Amino acid sequence: MSLATIDRTPAPTAAPAASAPQPRLRAVPQGTEARGFVLYVGLDESKAAADGTDLGRLVDELKRVIAEHAPSAGTHAAVALAPVGAGGRDVDVVRLALQDPAALARHRQEEAAEPESRGGVIVDISRKRVVLDGEAAPLTYKEFELLQYLVLREGRTVGRQDLIADLWSTGDDEAPNERTIDVHVRRLRAKLGDFEDIVRTVRGVGYRFDRHADVAIHYASAPSPDFF
Repeated sequence: MSLATIDRTPAPTAAPAASAPQPRLRAVPQGTEARGFVLYVGLDESKAAADGTDLGRLVDELKRVIAEHAPSAGTHAAVALAPVGAGGRDVDVVRLALQDPAALARHRQEEAAEPESRGGVIVDISRKRVVLDGEAAPLTYKEFELLQYLVLREGRTVGRQDLIADLWSTGDDEAPNERTIDVHVRRLRAKLGDFEDIVRTVRGVGYRFDRHADVAIHYASAPSPDFF
């Protein structure tokens, strides 16, 4: 007579149900909701070229990825501009140029610690003013806009028509022609005094901002004027 073999192998237990994914923690203050995000990319054109790409191509690829994963998302890309030779890490310059609140706060703290009594010119775009040898220059709003436009395009010659198109709206009663642009520049230079040559005339073309050793620019908290 054979004895039945008793299988003492424990019965398999049911696999635990997969736990639901936990929501990611978000630093969103109470009473608010997240409506999107910003990704700051620090990369100048020469570095992008060395990597075998360019800024426009990267923007297109990012938009494509977002459209693939979240078709309902809206996107907007802005390129951050800074004067040629501006120091600092690229990503920090980008955050300031596009007005990241934390970067702005740090930038203002650093500015407050800088003495303004030294000689020379401070073009303070973040506060919309120009300081000459420690004294604020009496620029009008439009004169400052004109100087800021040139400063943000340092090293580039800007034509008179570009100044008219970008600084005066089509419905403006005082929209100038090319000749009156020269008058605006003359008034600006007169108020710059001994430093008038930072706004240089390129004969037959337009105007250019030329930086000197005694010129400081607090530019980075201004919104970038150019967009993809």
